[in-house]
Amino acid sequence: MIRLVEEGGYIAKVPVTLIYETDDPTNWGPYLSMDDALKLERVQEALEKGDIAAASREAKVFQLTPVSA
Repeated sequence: MIRLVEEGGYIAKVPVTLIYETDDPTNWGPYLSMDDALKLERVQEALEKGDIAAASREAKVFQLTPVSA
C-alpha cells in the first residue's frame, strides 16, 4: 500500500504494509507496523527540512506544481 505525505510543495509516495489481525477482539486493524509509522515520520521530517535526498531514500518524491484554471 502507498501512503502520501505532503509537505512544502512536495508529495512523497511511501510504501507501507497494513497489518490485519483476524483474531483481534478490539477490531483496531488494519494498522501500520512501528517501522512503517517511523518511516512516514522520517519522510515528513525530511520534507519539512527540505532534505529531498533523505526523503527519496524511503519514498518516491514529487514536486507539486500549481496550475491555473
